[in-house]
Amino acid sequence: MEPAAPPGYRTRQELMDAERMSRALARIAHEIIERRRDAEGLVLVGVRTRGVPLARRLARLVAEAGAPPPPVGALDITLYRDDLTMVAPQPVLRGTEIPGSIDGRTVVLVDDVLYTGRTVRAALDEIIDFGRPARIKLAVLVDRGHRELPIRPDYVGQTITTTRDEVVQVLLREEDGHDRVLLLEKQGPRRRARPGKARAGRRA
Repeated sequence: MEPAAPPGYRTRQELMDAERMSRALARIAHEIIERRRDAEGLVLVGVRTRGVPLARRLARLVAEAGAPPPPVGALDITLYRDDLTMVAPQPVLRGTEIPGSIDGRTVVLVDDVLYTGRTVRAALDEIIDFGRPARIKLAVLVDRGHRELPIRPDYVGQTITTTRDEVVQVLLREEDGHDRVLLLEKQGPRRRARPGKARAGRRA
């Protein structure tokens, strides 16, 4: 069953179906391999929630392309958020899993949507607490703009132009049963229909 749109929103446009998402991820995987420096000692770390299954898919695609299969980790940035006090009195933690030492390795952070950049900032703060990678790269399925911090992705599935009132909803088969990316827009107040003018009857 497809998750409902957030209250007050409706679907405006489908940005990706399953086939387009597969192509986007395959392209990202090949770009990682083509940059030999990034493929050496590669570790993929997904930002919870949907960044984790995306990272696992990328790892499979990298291995299918003939490169060594990279380990995959998961990052829970909850405690590193700069708006933690606004999230919830007792935020739910899903745990961080880093596959071994990341010292001297190439870490590619994987997330579904890049927006203001604050999630990535939190992810950078946390990953650095686990070691000193040779480099950290960023892969996102969708870049929707509106950056508030000087952060840009190294690998992008699709770049779109949005307004701040819109929402990009990523659905994945691992979490939602199927693959789809939707652009949602705010629903405006319903206008009351104006009473129609009475039509003059036909003359005989």
